[in-house]
Amino acid sequence: MLVAERRRKIVEVVNEKRSVRVTELSKKFKVTEETIRRDLEKLEKENLLRRSHGGVVSIQEEQSEISYEEREITNSFEKKAIALEAIKLIKTGDQIVLDASTTAWYMAKELPNLPLTVITNSIKVAIELSKKEQIKVISTGGMLLPKSLSYVGPLAERSLKMYHVNKAFISCKGVHLEGGLSDSNEWQALLKRQMMEIADQTILMADSTKFGVRTFAYITDIQQVISVITDSKIAGSYCKAIEKKGVEIRTVAVNQ
Repeated sequence: MLVAERRRKIVEVVNEKRSVRVTELSKKFKVTEETIRRDLEKLEKENLLRRSHGGVVSIQEEQSEISYEEREITNSFEKKAIALEAIKLIKTGDQIVLDASTTAWYMAKELPNLPLTVITNSIKVAIELSKKEQIKVISTGGMLLPKSLSYVGPLAERSLKMYHVNKAFISCKGVHLEGGLSDSNEWQALLKRQMMEIADQTILMADSTKFGVRTFAYITDIQQVISVITDSKIAGSYCKAIEKKGVEIRTVAVNQ
């Protein structure tokens, strides 16, 4: 395959998957990781994509959401490991809020059946938790986004204002030291901000491909979360930079 053809296909893959690791691209195109990095450097200079720690992300602004099925298979091992670590922060009797992320759904699947109150805007999270009779589930209601099977909008935001919780567990599409947390969908960004406002503490769950990335809709500054849970593929320099901002960071190993 010619260099120009490979680079064109790299852009297609990145725009389709939204984020891809260097190792994945190396295997797909049967070239070394160093060759892929040179390709990505060239493509970034041409403003066709953006490099991130250990991978690359699409720069196409995307207000319409990615389907749940697609998100479910993207970085699934990392998301499952992050979810299991997040569960360790939950205690019997807690009141928590879970967003409509895939990581939150993995949390719902793995949560033990113990006395908890969970507020969520995710239909899939609510269904998963309905199987555990000790967990009280409250759905926000609101405007349904069919692709993510989640509720957003003014009704969802107003319903959250009625409650107070111990912890909010949220994910996002981008984590940037200066640009803060961001999401590709403005409705989701607004709702996540409201989730944080009703919580004593916010725990951010984001795999390593999300760091150094800024997407369409701003949520909040990174200092507004008490803890970040990510996978061990994150660059050590980024961990130190986050800790300097007074935010705890937990990294988890990923078994594939």
